[in-house]
Amino acid sequence: MAAAAKHLTPVTLELGGKSPCYIDRDCDLDTVCRRITWGKYMNCGQTCIAPDYILCEASLQSQIVQKIKDTVKEFYGENIKESPDYERIINMRHFKRILSLLEGQKIAFGGETDEASRYIAPTILTDVDPDTKVMQEEIFGPILPIVPVKSVDEAIRFINDREKPLALYVFSRNDKLIRRVIAETSSGGVTCNDVIMHFTLSGFPFGGVGSSGMGAYHGKHSFDTFSHHRPCLLKSLKGEGANKLRYPPNSQSKVDWTKFFLLKRFSKGKLGLLLLAFLGVLAAVLVKAGYY
Repeated sequence: MAAAAKHLTPVTLELGGKSPCYIDRDCDLDTVCRRITWGKYMNCGQTCIAPDYILCEASLQSQIVQKIKDTVKEFYGENIKESPDYERIINMRHFKRILSLLEGQKIAFGGETDEASRYIAPTILTDVDPDTKVMQEEIFGPILPIVPVKSVDEAIRFINDREKPLALYVFSRNDKLIRRVIAETSSGGVTCNDVIMHFTLSGFPFGGVGSSGMGAYHGKHSFDTFSHHRPCLLKSLKGEGANKLRYPPNSQSKVDWTKFFLLKRFSKGKLGLLLLAFLGVLAAVLVKAGYY
């Protein structure tokens, strides 16, 4: 953005962030955990809209851990490290950064690492304190913290007390609850009862808001973002008499009529009557001025 500003070039910025998953009690946990497992551990967690952490009632934690653990084995086998479908951390700097996020945490599943191959196993943390390091930055790795909340109200407050995420995920059978979370939070995008998938729809704008970015792209939105919308008004040289309303010398009546036309909104049904009234007034003005 700094480089583009020197040339007044427009930009769109996708900056990522901590994308939360809220899991409501009223949902199919088997399906929910399978979808979150796929989205979180795909590319070893190194995707900008990977689920960053889970918000749920404390009573759901153990079930979620067990179901994700079972799904990980289903996806990657008993020996995850040998799976051809499980990736590695991109470089040593990020490997060490991610390891530092585990310090002082309660590891409910995973946690195994191998520095030589930059391997970090799919890992779940439970009862995570929101003030710890793992909750202060985008994880961008295979660590999934679970933060207990008492209700959807607390989950909404938790999300709103932090920077706006690039993606927000809500899992529930309750459509009213889903609509409420969408209405009362702000994020770059939302997927309900799944993860990642809003990114795959070319008709959707993809981008962040606030600290997670600005602007959007994908499909026609890419074209719009990097195009100048140039307004072009083509007028005739006829009807100059009507322009007396805007030309000096000014008067209070001209000001009143200008405000009337510029500031009022009319329904289509009334527009025809308004135009007739305007033409009548205009004709009277022109006759009085000696044009006819």
